[in-house]
Amino acid sequence: MTASTVPVSRWFRYWWPLLLLVAAIAIVLALVSLEWWIQSGAREFGDEARREFSGDRVEALSAFVDSEKHTLAERNHAVWALGQLRDPRGLPVLIKHRTGKPCDHSRFLCQYEIEKAIALCRQEGARGWITRVLKLP
Repeated sequence: MTASTVPVSRWFRYWWPLLLLVAAIAIVLALVSLEWWIQSGAREFGDEARREFSGDRVEALSAFVDSEKHTLAERNHAVWALGQLRDPRGLPVLIKHRTGKPCDHSRFLCQYEIEKAIALCRQEGARGWITRVLKLP
């Protein structure tokens, strides 16, 4: 029996562990890439905030969130970046802007994003495990 006449089920029975391993590696690489992309976006926005405000990324993003001269959309982006950086020093500004009321995006910062950022800064979220395991900046 030649290789071209081997039944598919027999071929699959032999190769499935390798296929499973390749799939698992692909999933892990996809997750690592996604986490890296998210973290690089947060760091990049933090660097943009540093051009306008003094201090490190967290301090600059905190000042950006407090800034009334920026749009709510820009300030919400800063809230997101603070959460992604997962630094507890961002908690005071996030808690300051938390109202506990439903979101009113036309007048206030997004409460849902603030709650997510607070949880991440408190390390309550499962996300970011790749960053912590690989000790990415």
